[in-house]
This record gives sequence, structure tokens and C-alpha cells, in this order.
Amino acid sequence: MNSATTNEQASWPDDAIEVGRIIDAWGIKGGFKVTPFSSDPQALFSSRRWFLKPAADVPGRPASPVVRNAQALPATLKITSAREQGDVVVATSPDIPDRNAAEALKGARVFVSRESFPTAGDGEYYWIDLIGLDVVNRDGVALGPVVDLIDTGPHCVLRVRRPEAAPDAKPDDAERLIPFVDAFVDQVDLAARRITVDWGLDY
Repeated sequence: MNSATTNEQASWPDDAIEVGRIIDAWGIKGGFKVTPFSSDPQALFSSRRWFLKPAADVPGRPASPVVRNAQALPATLKITSAREQGDVVVATSPDIPDRNAAEALKGARVFVSRESFPTAGDGEYYWIDLIGLDVVNRDGVALGPVVDLIDTGPHCVLRVRRPEAAPDAKPDDAERLIPFVDAFVDQVDLAARRITVDWGLDY
């Protein structure tokens, strides 16, 4: 293994979280556009180092036809600016000097270290921190783990997989949908990896 590969692996954070996808170049001076995976892309703004992987690295997903020369994709980018532009984030990096270099990034997956995320406000949580937590009701009955969330606009909804669900069960049969609002959520204990809710087994 050469030293460049070793350094690349050493620089990749253990807590890397995928936060967006580079979709195109921006302007003629090396800017590029990123589609964020969150409606509030603060994770992209809070980190000055982004980590990249080609779309071909997504298990079960075919390589994106817009990824050019994936082997030459830089493992990291030092970010000098990042700002919202409509529904996308426009960023610049000293590692990307011109439009040709920016176009070569199209399709790249963007990761940042979880440690670099801004501190959540009181009663606020990042989705990534809720996924995997065990949900129990006030009687201590296990309702299942959080497998994902749904953003409905006014609030989020927990997708909780029923413990008794068969591995091949359809989502409608395998999951409970619990609104993530104060009326139903009593406590979120990140340290204990548990969410307590006011929710019956027959809901």
C-alpha cells in the first residue's frame, strides 16, 4: 500500500456522515453545486473539510453516468466558501481551480465529520442521532427501533420497525409511524439510546 493511500484512509473520519451530492459546476472559477440531504444544510456550512466518494461506492446502486474519472476524485476538499443558492449549496475550494475540475466532481457523494455538526438547540435532534434508537411506551413495552424519519413539513414522523415483523414484511405491515411531537414523545435519551413515547400497541 502506498503512502498516499495510507494517508487517505487515515484522514477519513470514523464518524463520517453523508450530507449531500455534488450535481454540477458553478460559474467559470471552479465553483460547484451541492444538493443537500437536509432542508437545513448547516452541516455543510460548519465543516471546512469535506470528504468525497464516487457514486459508484453506493452498494446496490449503479455508477452515475455523470461521474468522470472516479479514480481521480479527491478524497478530501478544503472548503473556502459555502452558501445557499435556492435549493442548492454553492461551494468553492482551492483544490478546484476551474470549471473543468468542478465538472469532474459531478455525482460525488459529500461527507462531513459528525463532530463538526453545529450543536443542536434544546429539544432539537439530528435525524442521524435518532435512527437506531429503541422506542418504548410509558408501560415500558418495546415498540421497535427507529429506522428512518419522514419530514411532513409541520413536523417529523418516526418510522419504527415492529419487533415482531417478519424480515420480508412490507413497510405498511412492519412499521409504526409515530409523530415526533411533544404530544406523543415524552423523552429522548441519546445516552441510553432510547425514546419514550405515549403510544399504545394498538395505535
